[in-house]
Amino acid sequence: MDQQDPVEQASDGSDDLYDIATWEERTSVDGLAVALYRLLVASTRVVVILAALLILVGIGGLSALTDPQVGALTLLSALPALALAGYVYYSDVTQNEPLSMLVVTFLLGVLTATFAAILNSLLSNVGQTIAGEFQLALGFLGSVVFYFLVVGPVEETVKLLAVRLYAYSHDSFNAVIDGAVYGAMAGLGFATIENALYITRNLSSSGLDVGSGGVGIIAAGGTITAVRALAGPGHVIYSAIAGYYLGLAKFNKENAGPIVIKGLILAALVHATYNSTVGLGSTVIAGITGLGGLAAFLVYVIIYDGVFGLYLIGKLRRYSQAYHSAHASGPSAASFSSEQTEFED
Repeated sequence: MDQQDPVEQASDGSDDLYDIATWEERTSVDGLAVALYRLLVASTRVVVILAALLILVGIGGLSALTDPQVGALTLLSALPALALAGYVYYSDVTQNEPLSMLVVTFLLGVLTATFAAILNSLLSNVGQTIAGEFQLALGFLGSVVFYFLVVGPVEETVKLLAVRLYAYSHDSFNAVIDGAVYGAMAGLGFATIENALYITRNLSSSGLDVGSGGVGIIAAGGTITAVRALAGPGHVIYSAIAGYYLGLAKFNKENAGPIVIKGLILAALVHATYNSTVGLGSTVIAGITGLGGLAAFLVYVIIYDGVFGLYLIGKLRRYSQAYHSAHASGPSAASFSSEQTEFED
């Protein structure tokens, strides 16, 4: 509920309180203020998008996406993430989101990923410099700290930014669950450009000329494509969780800030935990089962993404149940018990 000034609270509605305790657009100056505000908001969005595009070009992301061979490998690597994003889309029991909005959010996910690339690199260098000054050996513990304090929060924030830049304020974003749908699309965009850059760098480090084309590029990129295909769905899961809470915040404006932060905390924790444990977990699985490195990695990813994928599915299903209950002639949605605290038994 919007807070009211004491004058407005005490008024019986017969007095004109414009420019005293209330405000609405009336005069030409009011109109100018509204127009300038809208221009400022739109300009800020344009500046952010242009900055992201320039960074994308600068780090080689655009050339990676437009190279036919790398593009083909990237498309293959993105298929599992695309399938998961599609599941989230079809889980929306309200109105289907417009294709144009999904595409825009996907592209913004590609663009805003560049901010994460810059920030991760910059903060990594800062951390290494500080460690060098104090002669600290970072090792595995340093990597874990970096994942939890930098990579997880930064990457989940920029993916949520992709939703906030456009879809959030659109009329089609008219239900809490829409946040999960658009969050998933932003995660898909992030995973796509990340895969393209990883594949390009892997091929270049192998001594192959990416721009030369040929079947050899496709063959050589098979392993890294498989690895990135397994990593991609995680981005969709994390950002769909954060996106769900962004949707919850949109319809609970009095607590919007804490709700958004809660979503980011959950997504960043799940993300950082994956980054911190995937190497060790794959090694343990390989040691126990005798599987090769890629196969052990596959098993670990399936287990990890399966656990938190089920958590996401549970949230989507609870929303679906509440929606159907609220629109049925039977008991009201108010009869549903509240959801357990995250990760409680």
